[in-house]
Amino acid sequence: MKHVKEIIAEAIFLISALALIFAVAMICFFLFANGLPAIFKIGPLKFLTGTIWKPGNDIYGIFPMILGSIYVTAGAILIGVPIGILTAIYLSRFCPRGIYHVIKPAIDLLAGIPSVVYGFFGMVVIVPAMDKIEPTVMEFFHISGKCSGKSIATASILLGIMILPTIIGVAESAINAVPDSYYEGSLALGASHERSVFFATLPAAKSGILAGVILGVGRAIGETMAVIMVAGNQPRMPKGIFQGIRTMTANIVLEMGYATDLHREALIATAVVLFVFILIINLSFSILKRRSE
Repeated sequence: MKHVKEIIAEAIFLISALALIFAVAMICFFLFANGLPAIFKIGPLKFLTGTIWKPGNDIYGIFPMILGSIYVTAGAILIGVPIGILTAIYLSRFCPRGIYHVIKPAIDLLAGIPSVVYGFFGMVVIVPAMDKIEPTVMEFFHISGKCSGKSIATASILLGIMILPTIIGVAESAINAVPDSYYEGSLALGASHERSVFFATLPAAKSGILAGVILGVGRAIGETMAVIMVAGNQPRMPKGIFQGIRTMTANIVLEMGYATDLHREALIATAVVLFVFILIINLSFSILKRRSE
């Protein structure tokens, strides 16, 4: 009877794994089957490097949206990754237990907040604040142009906040998984508590920390609703961090509801580019991870 249960459990696990692979394969097939023809109709070079997006005139250039996605994601990484990793280190090795039981549930709560709520927070809090800060900063650095608070900088700040729970959770688990012998051995050699954490425990957890960063980057690239509410949604070439932009995800969501024919196919082709973009980032992180091991 025990052997039969093991066979059944193994079959269930196998079916679950195959279902996941099938789902990914179907997504890939749908995207490429519907998106690649549009890319070749428009012209790969015109589609990927074109700077004008005017569906009414059958002009489809997504280069501004590609740059918008890159800039917003890069800004979120610059803000969220250092804060997330340092917070994970504090929670794992420095935080008193009483404070830990307050901070940890708050971080878990951040992970469960819907994107639209983050977007609403950004729209009513971060956008007005940036609207007041941006003119002063632009005047100080002698930057010309108009600003409304809805910009690359605002979207980067909001996405930086949104990816914190993912990075903190995974990085903390990776640090906690490091054997205590690493830390204790460093102390035995005369290192301080801080040096033992940063130069013995942290390097041993870099693989898990990098995994948390990858997940955070994936969250930032794929975020749509919050970005729509704070980024300005202007399909033009970014001219500065205080100017409005449109990301690839926002472009798809904003126009898919009424798009038809080539316009709809161009939006699906945008999803193909986004999909390939995410694959390249994950592959790059995997190569970096292997080289660092």
